[in-house]
Amino acid sequence: MGFEQLKALLMKKITAEHFIAELTALSSESELKNVQRFFRDKNSDTKFLGLRMANIFKLANKFMEISVHEIAKLLKSEYYEIRMGALSIMDFKARAKNTSLEIKKDLFELYIKRHDRINNWDLVDRSAPYVVGGYLFDKDRKMLYKLARSKNVWERRTAIVATYFFIRQNDLSDTFRIAEILVNDSHDLIQKAVGSWIREAGKKDKLLLIEFLDSHAESMPKTMLRYAIGKLDKKEQQHYLSKSINARH
Repeated sequence: MGFEQLKALLMKKITAEHFIAELTALSSESELKNVQRFFRDKNSDTKFLGLRMANIFKLANKFMEISVHEIAKLLKSEYYEIRMGALSIMDFKARAKNTSLEIKKDLFELYIKRHDRINNWDLVDRSAPYVVGGYLFDKDRKMLYKLARSKNVWERRTAIVATYFFIRQNDLSDTFRIAEILVNDSHDLIQKAVGSWIREAGKKDKLLLIEFLDSHAESMPKTMLRYAIGKLDKKEQQHYLSKSINARH
């Protein structure tokens, strides 16, 4: 039996039920409040087990060979930590050099198809850079612009967060283009993400950040602006803060 056949057989034997059983065994009543305080989608049906993030990530790494079909089952869960585990597995698989292009495509399509289950900022941030950004790097990126214009806050966050992969490759144009779409977004978690991502892109090319700020500093939300200018020198920070006429936080 060849390596690929053995790997396929192993994947079939690892199920969502196995992952859930091991994850649940790690839950702790004392962790419930710590987990719940980071969750922002108050209108969801999400429940919590009470788990440390480090334990979720460690177990997800152990289950890297689980199939995309079984990951899809995990994403259906009403428990936040199980979905975080699913997205962590997806992230590990998307990063792995030996993951086939076919599986990376399946991971991307699953992410987009089940975005309704990705309903918190950290679920997006844990997986969007490599599952979405990594997959789209050498492909058509229209999907990001569709997400950027979505009414769903988590889809909008995916649009900007996914460009982190591009930034790492010194490919900055989409970060600033998507930031322009989101520059007047009223949600603080979009403001923080946009500000943070154009700041990171600015580390690669300060001129592009300055051009963006010169065009938008007067009207962009102050939260976004403060995140965006965080790595500029004090004089530059004061210059853009003084230009801002938007007092929203």
